[in-house]
Amino acid sequence: MTSSESAPHVELDPAATNEGGHGENQESKDHKPRDSKGWDGKLRLEKKAVLAQNDGQSDNEVSEDEGPPPEQLAADEDLLEDVDEEDEDIDLVHYRVSSIPALRLERFKKLQRLCLRQNQISHVELPDSLATTLREVDLYDNLVAHIKGFDAFTELVLLDLSFNKIKHIKRLDHLTKLRDLFFVQNKIGTIEGLSGLSNLRNLELGANRIRSIENLETLTALEELWLGKNKITEIKGLDTLSNLKILSIQSNRLTTITGLSNLKNLEELHISHNALTEISGLEANTNLRVIDISSNPIEHLTGLETLTHLEEFWASYCKFSSFDEVEKQLRDKEELKTVYFEGTPLQTNQRALYRNKVKLTLPQIIQIDATFVKQV
Repeated sequence: MTSSESAPHVELDPAATNEGGHGENQESKDHKPRDSKGWDGKLRLEKKAVLAQNDGQSDNEVSEDEGPPPEQLAADEDLLEDVDEEDEDIDLVHYRVSSIPALRLERFKKLQRLCLRQNQISHVELPDSLATTLREVDLYDNLVAHIKGFDAFTELVLLDLSFNKIKHIKRLDHLTKLRDLFFVQNKIGTIEGLSGLSNLRNLELGANRIRSIENLETLTALEELWLGKNKITEIKGLDTLSNLKILSIQSNRLTTITGLSNLKNLEELHISHNALTEISGLEANTNLRVIDISSNPIEHLTGLETLTHLEEFWASYCKFSSFDEVEKQLRDKEELKTVYFEGTPLQTNQRALYRNKVKLTLPQIIQIDATFVKQV
């Protein structure tokens, strides 16, 4: 999902924020894809920064389009002169790189991972000599507007083009070994150009301009799909994604939960910050462990009867008020350990009694909102 150190897109860990809000390493499976603004895009940070430079600018300043252009490097400066030509991993983070050819990457015969985050790159010009070894390319937070330059790089398993200026997904269909593909915070309006990526496991399209879920039918290996902060009005087009485990579709325009009945392996559904008025359509998703319906105008707690493996239930800032409904829907969930009811009438109507009533209603719980429950 999921990048590290200081990235401009952040998903806060809900235990650290009152409103519930992907804050760990890329390899971690514990990302919580939510915060008070419904932000989607995992917090993915570099494993290391070999030549990372920090000149005091904040991450927001780095990402801004406005303001004077950063100082350019001298044409004869070799940023990689101290890097061993046998190295497999190169990171140049926030180093004002504008030209990939100027880095003379062809000398690194064993290069597998290239990270050029937070630079000024507008054209992807990788030397074809790296095509047999290069596995990961990270161009997060640059100025790339058109996807070009990857024709020879068929060994890639990870490509991060988040925080760029891309409008159309093109010229990637031949990268059939890709497992992780990131397009967070671009200008993409249509899901397209991915039909050949049959090995893709993780697709991130959060914070774009997408209105419809489409053209994903052939991505049958997909396990994680991140679509938060778009303009989607209906869940559809997912029937063939039988291996999907995580669906994140918060901060869209959904009014109902549909199109999930074939996703028997779905384990996490993040659907906060929409316009849902009820929980329904989940009867077949019996492997769900995590549900986040926070910040939806849901007045009654229903539709959870078949979800016997539920472990986390996030419902902050919804509108249901009945502890009887909570008991009916959740008390029999023996694996349930965490609930978030902050901001609901359950809490606001009786603040002093709220936690005790939750504990009495759901004795199996070990965490209420951001606070752990004392075990007797």
